[in-house]
Amino acid sequence: MRIGAFERVARLVGDTPLVEISQTVARARILAKLEYYNPSGSVKDRAAKGMLEAALADGTLVGRTILEATSGNTGIALAMFGSALGLPVELVMPANVTPERKRIIANYGACSVFTSNLEGTDGAQHKAQELAAAHPERYFYPDQYNNEHNWRAHYAGTGPEIWRQSGGQATHFVAGLGTSGTFIGTARFLRERGVRCIAVQPDNPIHGLEGWKHMPTARVPGIYDAAVADDVLEADTEMAYRCAIAAGRYLGYALSPSAAANLWAALEVARANPGATVATLFPDNSLKYLDDPYWSNDDYVTEDPFR
Repeated sequence: MRIGAFERVARLVGDTPLVEISQTVARARILAKLEYYNPSGSVKDRAAKGMLEAALADGTLVGRTILEATSGNTGIALAMFGSALGLPVELVMPANVTPERKRIIANYGACSVFTSNLEGTDGAQHKAQELAAAHPERYFYPDQYNNEHNWRAHYAGTGPEIWRQSGGQATHFVAGLGTSGTFIGTARFLRERGVRCIAVQPDNPIHGLEGWKHMPTARVPGIYDAAVADDVLEADTEMAYRCAIAAGRYLGYALSPSAAANLWAALEVARANPGATVATLFPDNSLKYLDDPYWSNDDYVTEDPFR
């Protein structure tokens, strides 16, 4: 394995900018972590790095193929790290993940196995578990949905960064739920410092927020702990699309649907809490979603909703 190459890439993960969304909600501040500054372009670099470092430390990664179920971003991160390590990577994904994600994964040299669109990431998990069980000697299966090093990466990194970069002024934290690692790890750190933490999920099982889970109906990740959230907001997909388009036109940020849903939720919290400092994160930008039809839907274009 090429440990040195892995370490050089891993050093680029984290310490992403925390910016103030200055045009929004005059009575409160909104701060957002730009997670697309990570080397493969998303927040998932943090969890992938944490899970692989733990596997390198205990020897379970040596000589194996990295296998994971993903909606795309964790897969891209693992493909990047696998390339650096010189290890093969096999990723199980719903067939309807964006074409951009498929191309990026292929360009890193990883193999893809596609599962039913209708089963979402739950179906991809089931298939990955089948493969891992059938060939335990072949695969290292980190299982991001049940791996504590997922949320611990955020407890050690994202949470402390938000607290430090905000000067200890954050009063609220808002983030969406997928594997739940980002929210659980960051919130556990920030709650210890008196920050109120609000989770966000889609408002129904059939939604367009790729990577997110509607927890009441989904296969709940083992690392998810509902008690960590002080409150839960439900995001409408079409509202997220509108917010993504508006963020580009009026704020100068090219956001993915999940990043836009986080921004929408942060706005809701800010409006309800005058004087608050609300921290959130933009898990990735719009560049992996440009084939999605909502970008050209004039019905989603609105006047500036942020003032």
